[in-house]
Amino acid sequence: MSSWKSLLLRIGDKSSEYNSSSDLKDHIETCFGALRRELAHSSSEILPFLLQCAEQLPHKIPLYGTLIGLLNLEDEDFVKKIVEDTQNVFQDALGSGNCDRIRISMRFLTALMCSKVLQPASLVVVFETLLSSAAITVDEEKGNPSWQARADFYVICILSCLPWGGAELAEQVPEEIERVLVGIQAYLSIRRHTSDSGLSFFEDDESGGDIVEKDFLEDLWERIQVLSNNGWKVESVPRPHLSFEAQLVAGKSHEFGPISCPEQPEPPSTNSAVAYGKQKHDAELKYPQRIRRLNIFPASKTEDLQPIDRFVVEEYLLDVLLFFNGCRKECASFMVGLPVPFRYEYLMAETIFSQLLLLPHPPFKPIYYTLVIMDLCKALPGAFPAVVAGAVRALFDKIAGLDMECRTRLILWFSHHLSNFQFIWPWDEWAYVLDLPKWAPQRVFVQEVLEREVRLSYWDKIKQSIENASALEELLPPKGGPNFKYGRTDGQEKTEQEQAISADLSNKVKGRQSAREIILWIEENIYPIHGLEITLSVVIQTLLDIGSKSFTHLITVLERYGQVMAKLCSDQDKQVMLIAEVSSYWKNNAQMTAIAIDRMMGYRLISNLAIVRWVFSPENIEQFHISDCPWEVLRNAVSKTYNRITDLRKEISSLKKGVISAEEAASKAKADLEAAESKLTLLEGEPVLGENPAKLKHLKSVAEKAKEEEESMHDSLQAKEALLARALDENEVLFLSLYKNFSTVLMERLPDDATLQSLKSHGDSMAVDLEESPAMEVDDENGIPKKSQSNGGKATNIYNVGEKEQWCLSTLGYLKAFSRQYASEIWPHIEKLDAEVFTEDAHPLFRKAVYSGLRRLSNEL
Repeated sequence: MSSWKSLLLRIGDKSSEYNSSSDLKDHIETCFGALRRELAHSSSEILPFLLQCAEQLPHKIPLYGTLIGLLNLEDEDFVKKIVEDTQNVFQDALGSGNCDRIRISMRFLTALMCSKVLQPASLVVVFETLLSSAAITVDEEKGNPSWQARADFYVICILSCLPWGGAELAEQVPEEIERVLVGIQAYLSIRRHTSDSGLSFFEDDESGGDIVEKDFLEDLWERIQVLSNNGWKVESVPRPHLSFEAQLVAGKSHEFGPISCPEQPEPPSTNSAVAYGKQKHDAELKYPQRIRRLNIFPASKTEDLQPIDRFVVEEYLLDVLLFFNGCRKECASFMVGLPVPFRYEYLMAETIFSQLLLLPHPPFKPIYYTLVIMDLCKALPGAFPAVVAGAVRALFDKIAGLDMECRTRLILWFSHHLSNFQFIWPWDEWAYVLDLPKWAPQRVFVQEVLEREVRLSYWDKIKQSIENASALEELLPPKGGPNFKYGRTDGQEKTEQEQAISADLSNKVKGRQSAREIILWIEENIYPIHGLEITLSVVIQTLLDIGSKSFTHLITVLERYGQVMAKLCSDQDKQVMLIAEVSSYWKNNAQMTAIAIDRMMGYRLISNLAIVRWVFSPENIEQFHISDCPWEVLRNAVSKTYNRITDLRKEISSLKKGVISAEEAASKAKADLEAAESKLTLLEGEPVLGENPAKLKHLKSVAEKAKEEEESMHDSLQAKEALLARALDENEVLFLSLYKNFSTVLMERLPDDATLQSLKSHGDSMAVDLEESPAMEVDDENGIPKKSQSNGGKATNIYNVGEKEQWCLSTLGYLKAFSRQYASEIWPHIEKLDAEVFTEDAHPLFRKAVYSGLRRLSNEL
């Protein structure tokens, strides 16, 4: 890499390029000197690389802004080109709705204004353009309030620039910036308050109390007002341009060309709540809220921060997570080296966990956050592991109120995290969960973490890891392997006939008989004599046993003998029986149960509707509040259905591009042929129509092939569109079945007048005296909770929710999670679901959970 590139990348870092110096002025001068030498013959390389650095290392934007300000003194045309390119990038981002690029571009423009590269009035015009668009959008008469998410995003972008340039704007254009702030206040007065309903980390946050929490925009506005009252002083934003102010004022300030915001989509043609809800959902998908704060630690841990500093550090952290999602070690390195003069480990942990648990979806796969947390623990061994441990204890303390989807993600993260640190954890702190009822969320959490750890290791290893709390072995999953009904040494009483059938089938498979031969053998010799139930049980159990040695063995059996299963289980009732046999065979291994059912659905041996029926069968319903196993199977089935539709949409999009290319090629070939046929040529001195026969023959061949290719592409597109239409119909049936089952089981168990609060407060109290109890507050520097001094040195842990009530709370939680996760697929079918399932007869809590997941407004209830 060229030395000037290294200097640009590493500016602001303690690195060898800058002799490990941390003086920002030295960094800027060194980098500027290198760029000035290269500018004459490498400007075409420097310009895009500099812009790329500013976009992908946005926490260094003040440094890049100052650097460009100095370059402006040397080469005004070069810097003018930077401003023009930035305008083009910004305008394209506005048109396409690229939120990250819009936000970063505006921060970059603010830095350029601070360095005298951009006129302050030009930046104010940008602010006012966005503010005007936002105000029109939320106007009931002129705009489309369902797209408030975009309007809010524009205003948030304006406010988020002010920590970086508010002081300069207030000094240079005080009246103009005051006009912008007054406009923002007016906007806040006409927009709707945004509720976090359905997206809160904790169920208690949605209890519907009288206190209305500030939404993200209202909170940011309050922080900016505090900043303004404090004279725009921000510790967390470096201001390197001040060191060069005497030089920068001599530079020419450039104008920023006009920009335009895209028109908001047309309001719904029908003035219905459903149509409004669909557009609101689309807007929130395109302009999502970047962060929802997860306040894990007590305020004392971050009380030294000014309100605006928390926002700025969150921006830094989120930017690093965004731009280094493929480079985890670089990500961790930049996260621990932010340009702030205070410690921020607790805020860093809260920000990462808020992203890991963000609803409806984390920005990146959960594994990314697992790796970042792991690398941060290694980068800050004296500080961060204790902070993470404190976060886990704090979340565990509130696990009963944590959203069900967040709970599942936390379980998956924590088990994976421990697997990277030799499964070491002070389990004795949580040993008291054994004295809680089996449905208590804390006990279920420990049980599920241990089960996931066994998947990532092996049973004996995990048993060894909990030696300091050996009683917790009770919560480990069963150690046993497969539960084969027809083995000769398993002690189960099965008739010799059934065992003989199983042995015969096993020998036929070992003898590599074909699926067709085995089907004939079953139809002629087994089914007529023993009937469906025994035949299905013996055949499925035996084939599963043959495939039980490994995942590869299972796949081989399904590929070779899936036809046998398909023939035997040709309808939904029989498929439910098949799934029951899988569950019975792997009853000691939840992971293999989920994998086998998932693979069978992949090979289309069982349908998603059969899986839904099985999940809602009586034996599974009783597990809803104490095990994740049935929910894992259901999640896999719905996800696989969703993924099929997603894949078809991608294929159709690709085919549409292919059709356009084929049409253009066919049109060109036809035009070439017609031109050749109409051309006059001389043949033996006589003028004739058309070119020489050989060329015409070739052109005809090309035109015919192009036409065939066009027709083939059209046929492929029609076929895929037909498959998509069928898949969408099947999806509608799936969600109807899923919601009807949820409604039925909840109606059977929910009291008519039940509320969430009554469910949480009703039941048999259960108190457990503990020698030590983990407290919510993590006051020890090592993250170890203080001992409670109440009750004579013992803490009293009370869980006062009865089993029936906990079952209802858990099931409602999973219902909301499914609705939220697949909202994009549910909204197109909402009218039918409203007519058939979400009716007035349905339980109010059932409808509330669904509507909360879909983010439907209260007036749509």
